[in-house]
Amino acid sequence: MSAAAERGRVRVETGLKRVRAYLGGELVADTTRPALVWEKPYYPTYYVPVADVRATLVPTGEVRHSPSRGDGRVHDVRTAAGTAAGAAQLFPDSPLEPLRDLVRLEWDAMGEWFEEDEPVYVHPRDPYTRVDALASSRHVRVEVDGVEVANSRRPVILYETGLPPRYYLPMTDVRVDLLRPTSLRTACPYKGTAEYWSVTLPDATHDNLAWSYRTPLPESQKIAGLIAFYNEKVDIHLDNTHLPRPRTPFS
Repeated sequence: MSAAAERGRVRVETGLKRVRAYLGGELVADTTRPALVWEKPYYPTYYVPVADVRATLVPTGEVRHSPSRGDGRVHDVRTAAGTAAGAAQLFPDSPLEPLRDLVRLEWDAMGEWFEEDEPVYVHPRDPYTRVDALASSRHVRVEVDGVEVANSRRPVILYETGLPPRYYLPMTDVRVDLLRPTSLRTACPYKGTAEYWSVTLPDATHDNLAWSYRTPLPESQKIAGLIAFYNEKVDIHLDNTHLPRPRTPFS
């Protein structure tokens, strides 16, 4: 399994990190040979060798079929602290041979995941994704419906693999009087938890158009407290050049 195995859009690779999963404070799995499985093109899922599972797996009799991975035999995950119903799948007859000796643990069913000794959230970090936050002196203006909502010459530009550059701006360079906080929160394994604002104009309100990471993860500290806007939904002028709106899953 040292080389990638592919069937359809699924790719399987052996990871190099120690990975642990806990449920109710009890160890569920501890492995130094996790499998990274790209069930979706955007990020991988961890599968764990059966031999490295410490919890008890109890078959439920349910089978979930995947066109690419085959029949997943559903199991409850049981520890001394409790049970996560239907939180594990085994694929003993998978057309993808590397999956046959692995267990897929539902990410959200586990209480904590660790890569080495650091907690990781949302999903495993993709080894092919890089996040660079670079201080810049480029001139960034943001308009919504022709109204200027931000104007800055001190952005931090965040380059994340597979996404357009994001322009994080100091709050003092943003028309915060036009922003209204919302209840939306999203999480990212590279940046942390984001809070959102809507942009309120006299004739319209644009929901969840801007966001900020108040306390980002250590590797993204440069964007702490800065505000970014969806390039896909606003007009951004970079050094007096209007940028086309990119097409992404956030469009």
